[in-house]
Amino acid sequence: MRTITVPTRARTLNTLLRQAQETSLILQAADGRRFVLAALGGWQGFEVGNDEDFGKEVERTIENRELMQFLAQRRRGGKNIPLAEVKARHGLEST
Repeated sequence: MRTITVPTRARTLNTLLRQAQETSLILQAADGRRFVLAALGGWQGFEVGNDEDFGKEVERTIENRELMQFLAQRRRGGKNIPLAEVKARHGLEST
């Protein structure tokens, strides 16, 4: 995933970004393709490489101390919610 800085002169896009702070948006292109625009408050990304060899990717991920610390902290964090409960809260089909 890439990060692209939106220039202040891109008025329409900046308006959409402000709206996405309140609620996530689905943007639909003229050809019908859909995209999600959502605020990522507190989101943190980690570089793990771009290797064709999955084993090497796993090794790089494990060696990423910052990522491993982040995952350990998350594991210790708040309450887990069962998937069935999440689906029920949002009116989604339970499978």
